[in-house]
Amino acid sequence: MNMSLAGRRVIVTREHPGELADLLAERGAEMVHVPLIGVGDPADGGGALQRELERLDTFDWLVVTSREGARRVGTAAASTGARLAAVGLATARELTATSGRRVDVVPEIQRADALAAAIVDASSEVTDGLRVLIAQADLARGEVGEVLRAAGHTVVEVTAYRTAIAESTTSPETGSETASITSSVVDADAVLFASGSAVRGWISAVGQVTPPVVIAIGPSTAGVVSELGLDLTAVAADHSLEGLVNELEARLT
Repeated sequence: MNMSLAGRRVIVTREHPGELADLLAERGAEMVHVPLIGVGDPADGGGALQRELERLDTFDWLVVTSREGARRVGTAAASTGARLAAVGLATARELTATSGRRVDVVPEIQRADALAAAIVDASSEVTDGLRVLIAQADLARGEVGEVLRAAGHTVVEVTAYRTAIAESTTSPETGSETASITSSVVDADAVLFASGSAVRGWISAVGQVTPPVVIAIGPSTAGVVSELGLDLTAVAADHSLEGLVNELEARLT
């Protein structure tokens, strides 16, 4: 058994630690669960998303930028002729699992311009512009859509889910209260950020203070870390949860 992170305390801010918790436990780390982000239905109850999914066959591409978005469009994606694109490997795996289809495009770099470029490159046979549906969070920055529109394509962005700072620090996995945020930061060796929303939640709940090691899952999340003035230690080379833990291991051992 690989116990390379034994004795290390690592803060995880995801609402449901799930796979990330398992990966940390496998290497002996102690996970400190501080759920700062909650996920729920959009303000319209998902009506706009449903309307767009009902006419999904009128689009050339369906794009998802998170695992939560992939979960919410998977059923519709299973039976459409639209091609599928995901911003990273973890999101692509989720979309494949929920739709039963292979994802057509996953950029090598988890970045908006890379995803947009990959979609365009994969659509060289289309000469009169693409129609692209992007299912994203209410707080998404819209970079993928901006790049595609600038290239002359028609883009419809729809809110698939709502993100908000959690109202308490109760762990939805265990039902028990997590350690206070302040003491968690003081005692922890590292914090892992798997989304830009998590970084914003951290700033709202904690401020600028962080553990010694701060790791982002990919360039988009890293951009938010830097934008909000936190000291970033590293970006995962593989933009996935396993890549996040691999980077943590490299930094702490």
